[in-house]
Amino acid sequence: MKVMEVKKELQVSAIENGTAIDHIPANKLFDVINVLGLDKLSNNTVTFGMNLKSQKQGRKAIIKIWDKFLKDSEINKLAIVAPDAKINIIKDYEVVEKKLVQIPDKVEGIVKCMNPMCITNHEYVKTKFTVVNKSPIILKCHYCEKMTEEKNIVVT
Repeated sequence: MKVMEVKKELQVSAIENGTAIDHIPANKLFDVINVLGLDKLSNNTVTFGMNLKSQKQGRKAIIKIWDKFLKDSEINKLAIVAPDAKINIIKDYEVVEKKLVQIPDKVEGIVKCMNPMCITNHEYVKTKFTVVNKSPIILKCHYCEKMTEEKNIVVT
């Protein structure tokens, strides 16, 4: 019997120091890029892969950000658009810490209210929501009290 050698390789290159965000639903990649402002980084290399094979998700996305470590406020934003994402802190090409994202109790300024009559859709008022349910996510608008379910969340 012949034994076959299985070769594993990274689908997105390794980074020396920084943050890797893994297990992002493939269809949420650009929401994560937007909500974290990664398109506006001028000094950090950002690499991403989309539609990568995943045993748990079928297809997933991954983002690697050189020389950047996410703040708690950024992790909270990430949790709204990709609540099952995993964060790996990397130093000297080694994972030194793993973090799970957790949905915060309050969400401000990153989600649009579904109610077309809400003040946040007509004036320069920052959106504010209370998280009513974390799985699936349900948000309650601070101003109009409209409930927004996870499937209807629109990131601004």
